[in-house]
Amino acid sequence: MKFAVIQFPGSNCDQDCLRAINSLPGLRAEYVWHKENSLSGFDAVVLPGGFAYGDYLRCGAIARFSPIMSEVVRAANDGRLVLGTCNGFQVLCEAGLLPGALVRNRALRFVCEMTRLRVEVEDSAFTRGCARGSILRLPIAHGEGCYFADQKTLRELNGNNQVILRYCDETGAATPESNPNGSVENIAGICNRAGNVFGLMPHPDRAFDGRLGSCDGAKIFLSMAETITAGERRVAA
Repeated sequence: MKFAVIQFPGSNCDQDCLRAINSLPGLRAEYVWHKENSLSGFDAVVLPGGFAYGDYLRCGAIARFSPIMSEVVRAANDGRLVLGTCNGFQVLCEAGLLPGALVRNRALRFVCEMTRLRVEVEDSAFTRGCARGSILRLPIAHGEGCYFADQKTLRELNGNNQVILRYCDETGAATPESNPNGSVENIAGICNRAGNVFGLMPHPDRAFDGRLGSCDGAKIFLSMAETITAGERRVAA
């Protein structure tokens, strides 16, 4: 099973994503440079964290116009799984593949810490095997990770089960104190209406080995693999 890890000028978590995915059984990841114009042969796409194009103008705003993004949009529209972490989440929002926007953190400073995340949807393509209400531990590292959306969009996200993860405390409560960046409704990760595009500010690529303090990030990549395999089985049937 083959994952494309998109490399933009300024990406700095592309190596993390590659190593995380390649460490998991049956999965293989390869880099795809931002000037490429094909994602042929890849089963899933990952947009990593970092500072694409230096985050000039606005986070993700320039990356959205890179040549490979037309293929990312095409892949998403064709139903392939697309994951955006941190800066990748920002790029997905700028590209219109996910609603809302990521703005400056509430404290107006960069935050880098381990967070707890409550699973809101247990049967999504990215959280298979994670019970609803279970808690994942993933690190964050961002200055513009405060998720914002208007009330209409929030009603749609909640009504369509598109909010996949929320920041929470050790008991699973989504409290203001457990919200590291001021995201509306403690939202940490959302998917599109079709359920095949997922963006989150925390880094699953930095939590795939116990030596990193958590293995919970591997659950997201393995869930993607299980979803792809299940889809292949349905097609074959």
